[in-house]
Amino acid sequence: MAQNALQIALIPGDGIGQETVPAAQQVLLATGLPITFMTLAAGWETFQQQGTALPAATVDALHTCDGALFGAVSSPSQRVEGYSSPIIGLRKHFDLYANLRPILSVPVLGSQPDVDMLIVRENTECLYVKQERWLEEGESAVADRVITRRASARIARTAFEQARLRLRRNPQRKPLVTIVHKANVLSLTDGLFRETALAVAADYPDIAVEEQLVDSMVYHMIRTPQRYDVVVAPNLYGDILSDAAAALVGGLGLAPSANVGETFIVAEPVHGSAPDIAGQGIANPIATILAAALLLETLGEPAMARRIEQAVNTVLRHGPWSRDLGGDATTAAVTAAVIHQFEQ
Repeated sequence: MAQNALQIALIPGDGIGQETVPAAQQVLLATGLPITFMTLAAGWETFQQQGTALPAATVDALHTCDGALFGAVSSPSQRVEGYSSPIIGLRKHFDLYANLRPILSVPVLGSQPDVDMLIVRENTECLYVKQERWLEEGESAVADRVITRRASARIARTAFEQARLRLRRNPQRKPLVTIVHKANVLSLTDGLFRETALAVAADYPDIAVEEQLVDSMVYHMIRTPQRYDVVVAPNLYGDILSDAAAALVGGLGLAPSANVGETFIVAEPVHGSAPDIAGQGIANPIATILAAALLLETLGEPAMARRIEQAVNTVLRHGPWSRDLGGDATTAAVTAAVIHQFEQ
């Protein structure tokens, strides 16, 4: 157990995030860990109220916290002057260079069995540097894709360290890091990513390594996801692969993620703000609860994180909604069921 109280920021954001984050907070309180909470503003609603989606006061307060749980954010479908994504802003400000996406089988219909994969996505560059420009306005646009040796090396090292960590937790595991790229076409950018990741692999002779072209990776991941352990990819590929992989294990409503840097972490569910059901009390809180568990794991409480995950799986396996995630259970009922199992 942590010696000192953890200070965790809660950023509900928009839509159902304002329901699922408080639900996850209840589960965190049920752990009995010494945790203090601070609720902070960010998102589209905040932009409409304050003219910024990520207020300076929020960023300043986060510097006093150990980590944050982010709910969801609504984004305008068209360009709005002055608006930018708060989660991307947080990634940049705190240099949250690694996005960790565990892909785990769960006891629900639609989840393939025996899947235990971690997708490690580079989180700061690639096309997501958002350097776009017109060559001929309305006719021709260009987006710069940035791949650096520094970012490639540190995300590759994160992947190999995660493989070692997973091996320590399960000595029966066969550790494998799969490097995903498209260097056969993008010989400079993906070539640099590939070359750098393979150089890092040389420092981990205890971890098997392989390469996959991104299109081939999608095919094999869908057909045989059980063979993969840790997958590392540039930003765009990792984004697409991780969302596709979530469909293998029950969907985005069960998928957590963590944005991790050297000194800070922002955990979040993968799903969006779902404005069509916001405020009705029927949002599925599982992904946010699992994100809270991932936050605890990264902050040095892996045993407690496992207990939360086990409670969730028990509820999914035996609860009345176990075979129908689109059923009529309420957010409060699911949260109470998880807490009940956790306290057994």
